[in-house]
Amino acid sequence: PGTDLKVTGIDFLKSKNCPLHHTDAYHIKNLAVRRGQPFQLQLSFSRELRPSDKLSLRFGLGENPMKIRGTLMSLNPMLQPDFSGWKVSIVKNSGTQCLLSVTSSPWAPVGKYSLNVKTGSNIYKPEMGDIYLLFNPWCEDDVVFMPDEAQRNEYVLNDTGYIYVGSAYNIYNRPWNFGQFEEYVLDACMYLMDKSGLKLNSRRDPVLVSRAMSALVNANDDNGVVLGNWSGNYSNGTSPMDWIGSVAILQQYYKTKKPVCYGQCWVFAGVLNTVMRCLGIPSRCVSNFNSAHDTDENLRVDIYLNEYGEKLTSMSLDSVWNFHVWNDVWMRRLDLPAGFGGWQAIDATPQEQSQGMFQCGPCSLKAVKEGDVYLPFDCKFVYAEVNADKVYWVVKKVNGKDKFTRISTETEGIGVKISTKAVGQDTREDITSQYKFPEGSVEERESMDNAISFIQPSGIVPRARFAAAVPRSNMLSGHGVLLPEPVPKTGLHLEITNKAALHPGNPLELAITVKTSTPGKWTINLVGSCQLQSYTGKVEASLGYVKETVELEGESETQIPLKIGADTYMKTLASVEDEVLVHVTAIAEVQGMDDKLTKEITMPFEYPPITVQMPETAKLNEEFTCAFIFKNKLNVPLDNCKLLVEGLGIFKMTSFDEGDIQPGRIIKSEVICTPTRLGEKKMVAKLTSTQLKGISAEKKITITN
Repeated sequence: PGTDLKVTGIDFLKSKNCPLHHTDAYHIKNLAVRRGQPFQLQLSFSRELRPSDKLSLRFGLGENPMKIRGTLMSLNPMLQPDFSGWKVSIVKNSGTQCLLSVTSSPWAPVGKYSLNVKTGSNIYKPEMGDIYLLFNPWCEDDVVFMPDEAQRNEYVLNDTGYIYVGSAYNIYNRPWNFGQFEEYVLDACMYLMDKSGLKLNSRRDPVLVSRAMSALVNANDDNGVVLGNWSGNYSNGTSPMDWIGSVAILQQYYKTKKPVCYGQCWVFAGVLNTVMRCLGIPSRCVSNFNSAHDTDENLRVDIYLNEYGEKLTSMSLDSVWNFHVWNDVWMRRLDLPAGFGGWQAIDATPQEQSQGMFQCGPCSLKAVKEGDVYLPFDCKFVYAEVNADKVYWVVKKVNGKDKFTRISTETEGIGVKISTKAVGQDTREDITSQYKFPEGSVEERESMDNAISFIQPSGIVPRARFAAAVPRSNMLSGHGVLLPEPVPKTGLHLEITNKAALHPGNPLELAITVKTSTPGKWTINLVGSCQLQSYTGKVEASLGYVKETVELEGESETQIPLKIGADTYMKTLASVEDEVLVHVTAIAEVQGMDDKLTKEITMPFEYPPITVQMPETAKLNEEFTCAFIFKNKLNVPLDNCKLLVEGLGIFKMTSFDEGDIQPGRIIKSEVICTPTRLGEKKMVAKLTSTQLKGISAEKKITITN
């Protein structure tokens, strides 16, 4: 009877615990469980466990776990079954086997805990004794609790999705593999937690964790995951266009511990989405079309045009991006007044420093919507991205000096068609109404007044880099709120359209329609220009303009064509490493009246499709063939083509060189896949070339036993 009690083994019962904790998809050998929810451990002893025995399970976090710091939980099923919110109980004790149930606190720090078991003076350290503890959106007492099952399946468990890109005029989806369950991804997230400088105790709070991760996903101040690059030169790294998911990026980062080159906004958002879902914080990628990137939160973006209507980006301090992608994460905000929980915006794209670091959020969507921009974190910045006004100025040289004339203001163009992937469906969901009240509504006006009282924008003066002193007459009095433009007396209206699909290699056939709607004879001076720009609004080339004077009477309209030959722009398309879009600006002025109007539109090029051919279903661990077919329907060759292919659980990320594809030529590439996981899987493919930076395709397959 005097023999020491020793532990001879621990079974972590993965096949039982993981499905209950929704962690069975993680590609790891260790046990991963979610906080606030019971899991079971089977202990084997050298003899039967008796009531008089001393037994304690010790869960430690960090290098030097201590009870006093709350990083060591010592659970004693015989004496003290509850320790700082953690609980342990004996489920069944028979012979030398003892089944225990452990429930962590729903407010426990998230991370990698080491487990050892002390019996008397013996300490047993199991192999694979590290247990990953994650946030738990299934647990009502966890601050990340999400009540809706379909939403949890999408925002926590879906490892594929879309990032919406293009322009407000033509939105398209870019498939993205988040891959939060893939090999080394969870370890990379744990490494980032350690690197974040967050105290172990702070790692219980998703507000602090999500903020820290928004800083660490960019490499700017902390050697984080992805290095941003908008220069157009990506020769010593991977072009931001050439990623189709987060897995390769996080695996490379974890292996080298060095920033991965290169990313732009959708890459930062894709990776941050992976990190959040991996840790168990519900997360979605959000695309804001016509996103204001304003350098001083004054809710105004100044756009400078020359007399032909061409944008002068070199003069602007601020810009409008065709789209910008960030993330929303779901949590209760115990640090804010009641009612500001739910979705919170976070942004890993390095744009502005916040508290000395390139980090942004979490910022309550409700605070943005209601104009409560004083609430932490970075609410003024997010508010400006979706609510700024655009002020157009024409710059003309007068006696060798730049003269600025304010021609119009647009109060509704910024922050439109805010988009994310719909829950449980492969379609786009418009979430603009979660960020703002309807344009022109009373609530919108109140929200704006509320926000402005905290922001205090400067008066209306052009803020160009080289602006000389501007006459006072151009300034608006008051606190700078821009009232909507008066409706033109002539009912002047502009529309810009494309008469034919924008296929690279074909002429761009554009048209500007001018309309008037009030009685009278009107003479209208019109200029319209066409430029190529990158998604950040940077002009890459000016392609041509029209300048006409048109006569309209009463309610009438006329259409002015603007045609750009292919040879005018194909060189730019091939020489710029970024994807470029067609940007058209028109300015109309009615002679003898004060009626002026500006209209601009951005349109992406349209590409021929890739077809993915593979069976609807396949069996686990049995090979199947997947084919990718592409026909170059353009009348220009595509040089240096690369086909990128990845299917989580079916095919590892691979790149194939396809050489040059002449007009009319068809390529067909085949891969052999061996599925390693059950359920619905997706194959994602992307073709890049010198001229076209990314044609994506995807197809689903169901893997069965």
